[in-house]
Amino acid sequence: MKAPILITGGAQRIGLAITKYFIDQDIPVIITYRTKHDVVSNLEAQGVKCIQVDFDNPQAIDNLVSQIKAHSPQLRAIIHNASSWDCEKLNPDHHALFDNMMQIHAKTPYLLNMALAPLLKASNECADIVHITDYVAEKGSPKHIAYAASKAALDNLSRSFAAKYAPQIKVNSIAPSLIIFNDHDDAAYREKTLKKSLMGIEPGCQEVISAIELLLNSSYITGRTLAVDGGRHLK
Repeated sequence: MKAPILITGGAQRIGLAITKYFIDQDIPVIITYRTKHDVVSNLEAQGVKCIQVDFDNPQAIDNLVSQIKAHSPQLRAIIHNASSWDCEKLNPDHHALFDNMMQIHAKTPYLLNMALAPLLKASNECADIVHITDYVAEKGSPKHIAYAASKAALDNLSRSFAAKYAPQIKVNSIAPSLIIFNDHDDAAYREKTLKKSLMGIEPGCQEVISAIELLLNSSYITGRTLAVDGGRHLK
C-alpha cells in the first residue's frame, strides 16, 4: 500500500486543490481542517482521512500526531499548507497576533516535522516536506508584518530541516504570490493585484500543484525555495 501524504489545511482553496490532485493520482491522503463543512464530508466519502485541528491550540498538535501514527506507519510527504491571513489592521491585539502567526506558520510545522520524521523515514522512497510560504517572506509587508515574519521563519526552517534530514527526506519551500482570488474580491482589487506581477494573470492552483509535483519527483532538490510569483520580484 502506498504511504499517504499529509496536507495541513487541505479542505479549502489551494489546499483542497492539492488534495484533489493526489486523490486523482490514487495516492492516499490525510488532511487537517479547522471547521467541518460539506467538502470535508465529501472528501471522507472518497477515502481521505480528515482530522479536525485548531492550530491555535498548542495541545492539539500532540493529538494530531497520535491520530496520524495510529492511521499509518509511514508518510510519503508532509505539505504544510495551513495558514491564516490575519493582519495588524484587523487585529489590534498585537501580542496575540504575533504569537498566533508564529504558532500556525512556524511552530506547528516545526513540531510536526520533528514528531513525524520517523514516519517519513519509514517510507519506501525518499520522502518530502514542503512548506508553503509566501512571496512576502522575501520582502516583508507593512500591512501584514507578523504574517510576513512568520512565513519567513517557515522558509528558514526548510534549510535547517533539509540539512538535518538529508538524504532520507528532502525539505523545500514554495513561495507563491497571487494564485487565486477570493470570490468577494472586487474588480478594482483584482485589476490592481494583477498589475503587481510581470505575467499579469491569475494563474490558478495548478501552478502550486506543478511545483509540488516537481519537488516530489526530484531526487536532488532540497533546502531550496521555489518562487511561484509571476516575476513579481522584478516589478
